[in-house]
Amino acid sequence: MAAKTPKKPQVKHSTQKKNAAQKKNNSRRKKFMGNENLKSPRTGIRKWVYRFFVGIIWFLILLVPVVIYYAHDLPDISEITQPNERSTVMVMDREGGLLASYGNVYGDWLTFDDIPVVLVQAVIATEDRRFFDHGGFDIRGFMRAMIKNITRRSMVEGGSTISQQLAKNLFLSADKTLKRKIQELLFSTWLEMNFSKEEILTYYFNRVYFGSGAYGIDAAARLFYGHSARELSLIEAAMLAGVLKGPALYSPLRDLERSYRRTGDVLDNMVEAGFIQKSVAEKTKAENVQIVDKQTGGDERYFSDWIVERAVSLIGRVNEPVIIYTTLMPDIQDKANKALQRIMDQEAVAYKASQAALVSLDMDGGVRAMVGGTDYTVSQYNRAAQARRQPGSAFKLFIYLAAFERGLSPDDVMRDSPVILKGWQPKNYSGEYLGQVTLREAFVRSLNTVAVKLAERINRKNVIEMARRLGLTTPIVAEPSLSLGTSEVSLLELTAAYTVIAAGGYAVEPYGIIEIQNSAGQILYRHMPGLRKKILSDDVVLTMDSLLRDVVVRGTARQAQMPFVAAGKTGTTQNYKDALFMGYGLNMTSGVWVGNDDASPMKNVTGGGTPARIWRNFMYRVYLGRDDATLNTPNVRPRDKPERP
Repeated sequence: MAAKTPKKPQVKHSTQKKNAAQKKNNSRRKKFMGNENLKSPRTGIRKWVYRFFVGIIWFLILLVPVVIYYAHDLPDISEITQPNERSTVMVMDREGGLLASYGNVYGDWLTFDDIPVVLVQAVIATEDRRFFDHGGFDIRGFMRAMIKNITRRSMVEGGSTISQQLAKNLFLSADKTLKRKIQELLFSTWLEMNFSKEEILTYYFNRVYFGSGAYGIDAAARLFYGHSARELSLIEAAMLAGVLKGPALYSPLRDLERSYRRTGDVLDNMVEAGFIQKSVAEKTKAENVQIVDKQTGGDERYFSDWIVERAVSLIGRVNEPVIIYTTLMPDIQDKANKALQRIMDQEAVAYKASQAALVSLDMDGGVRAMVGGTDYTVSQYNRAAQARRQPGSAFKLFIYLAAFERGLSPDDVMRDSPVILKGWQPKNYSGEYLGQVTLREAFVRSLNTVAVKLAERINRKNVIEMARRLGLTTPIVAEPSLSLGTSEVSLLELTAAYTVIAAGGYAVEPYGIIEIQNSAGQILYRHMPGLRKKILSDDVVLTMDSLLRDVVVRGTARQAQMPFVAAGKTGTTQNYKDALFMGYGLNMTSGVWVGNDDASPMKNVTGGGTPARIWRNFMYRVYLGRDDATLNTPNVRPRDKPERP
């Protein structure tokens, strides 16, 4: 029999299916909507375009009331065309004595043609490369800065345009609030609508603040170099442009080495922007800048400089004389400086330690004393408030607090043994392992392996949350090494965190300004602390206080023993680059840092060594009520008597 030929399957074309489905849908729509002339549904692209424009319309509708709300109390912006006015700032201590007097420094008002081309190029290449192309807000520059900051996990680049910076510096405070940012955008838009780009640059260069009371490029040039800004060389212009990122950090009068490094970055930016050749930049980097040495004053100038910077952030720039009343206690300041100088004179050379800093706080965070370095006339860089250094084992405070808050106790046992996390293996300072130890013993001996294991057990995120709760604001990387204090912090913030324990678990925010008045006696700012916020339970505070006392009595901080009850924690970083001691007693908390500005290793300096001895010498002076310049501290031990209340 012949094989049957299989029938070919009948296949409807896809277009036929589509047409049938579309007719069906249209008929249903006609039935429910009564529309005989319905068009086909929008395609995906048309839908997206439609929704986009609808979103834009709604955004504009909602934007109008927001703009009206934030624009109703904008300050008077007519002063942009007014000449600079001179004003005096007097900084007073807690007893009403004069600490320092500052006068704003102004030079000549330069026209745009007077401003050196190299300075304009340096600032545009570094601060706002698309200045001549945007209308006040650079979305491309903003997104580029955001991406770079996210990838590097820190604030390495800002997204503000020159117009925004001018608006902020002239009219607004430095508060990081939504209101201030919106008003900044409104101001920058107003500037772009009313002035040419050249006029905006002219106002910017004549108004911008360069630190040390200098406003405008001519004042800064005369203050730094001793001549007018009309005569700036390429390296001088690059250095001035570099200061704009942060006068407190990059001023050549504060830290010349840091200023030179920043100048190199600016020259690289100019090469990248096409303003100069790479060979010119490299040749310029090798040049020296003649800096005018006008800095005078004692150790209290570290504090008063910090206060003036803080005042600007609180009340903005003022064109009238002001008086700032502060928390500084002159007798405590004198004792702190003499104690630091005494120990550093004895040990600095032998231990290859060139710098030290000390800050002392009241229980509410008021700064009693601040010594930012060994010699203000040599370096004005404030290592107590501005520097960011690794805290080492002093960071373990946050690990153990987070652990105790989650139910662990000092009597719980963990194993001190080798541990490897993602190829990283921490080791104890002694190089030995003790096996089974209590958490109390691990903290007192500052065992690294137990701290790392404990942080992993309770989750590193909880450790970071505890550090944030106690006031640390600098970036903290959530890596296993955070347990050993590898994220940089400021000495001031770390001291405030330890003050939380000394103050019974209440939040502590360091401050130095009590009140700011103008010459007429009107109050421009007053510190209003309000109700203290309890952030740690009494049980957790008492437990940690007990451990910190043990550290001084029989642990790594035995060099800090005093005739009164004292508590504290040591910190030492890898290769002895940083050494710290954080301690409290006599109703005050003090932090001490010792190291080198270039982060070079010291010679076996630990937190229980030089920093603890500086702290002890300082507290001994406070305890005795003496401030003899050469006062030595005996090897005292706590007496067997009832503790003071």
